[in-house]
Amino acid sequence: MSTKTYAGIPQKYAALETSKIVLIPVPYDGTSTWQKGADKGPEAFLDASENMELYDIETQTEVYKQGVYLADAITENSSPEAVVSEVHKTTKDYIKRNKFVTIFGGEHSISIGTIRAFNECFDDLTVLHIDAHADLRKDFHGSTCNHACAVYEASQTTNLVQVGIRSMDIAETRVMDEEKVFFAHDMAKDEYWMDKVIEALGENVFITFDLDAFDPSILPSTGTPEPGGLFWYETLDFLKQVFEEKNVVGFDIVELCPNEQERASDFVAAKLYYKMLTYKFAGTEEGDEYESNFNEAKKGVSKFNTEEDEY
Repeated sequence: MSTKTYAGIPQKYAALETSKIVLIPVPYDGTSTWQKGADKGPEAFLDASENMELYDIETQTEVYKQGVYLADAITENSSPEAVVSEVHKTTKDYIKRNKFVTIFGGEHSISIGTIRAFNECFDDLTVLHIDAHADLRKDFHGSTCNHACAVYEASQTTNLVQVGIRSMDIAETRVMDEEKVFFAHDMAKDEYWMDKVIEALGENVFITFDLDAFDPSILPSTGTPEPGGLFWYETLDFLKQVFEEKNVVGFDIVELCPNEQERASDFVAAKLYYKMLTYKFAGTEEGDEYESNFNEAKKGVSKFNTEEDEY
């Protein structure tokens, strides 16, 4: 990672001690099964972010002034399980520093670790999964930490709400809670789908956003593009409503697979990340304290029986 600060922001807004926001890059692509290159996603995203205007016209704000600390990239890649473990540990460490933690991948398997960390730190967590794919396989190609398994664990341990789904294996229907799944073909005909999603969410929400949720006409550079996806302004309208009505405790964005001949996708990813931060901190003054509501009382052995959680 060549970028020294997120989006090239001044160092005064990029120090860990004073930043409300932490950004963790995870350049990993170990289990994807079609187009490779998601490990290059964080670098392309950061490069695009440096070339992005930082004044948000819609809200008339500059959210970077809340402070964005660019953490060291997680470079562990010895096995899918090791990656998930390192993402889990690093994410949890920053949550416990009272930061608004965000993660940019990398393939979707990294979200197993991010969701695990947030679920251990926040009560009654809802995972809002925005994706073209269901990602509900219990295991795939010999691992439970495969990109196709990204939200299986969340389906068992959190309130999982899935939005934009338009591709899945028949076996996933046996795991899926169809009352909390919003299929793309239904959303296209239902003007009230956003309100219905909001009703299904709990108070504390973690968002995992796979960029293939977008229609490939606006974001083609992803590992497995699927026709019939979300468009830009409907996505922003939906996200703004989620941030306004719920306590979004963090988010990750995954599956940017950059293409040197098509840089628009990198910029869409950069703008999406910045808009999500903007919606989170709308109405927050630069000098205001950020108060995470993570549960410090959640101590002891992790419900997932991972060694690094014993303390």
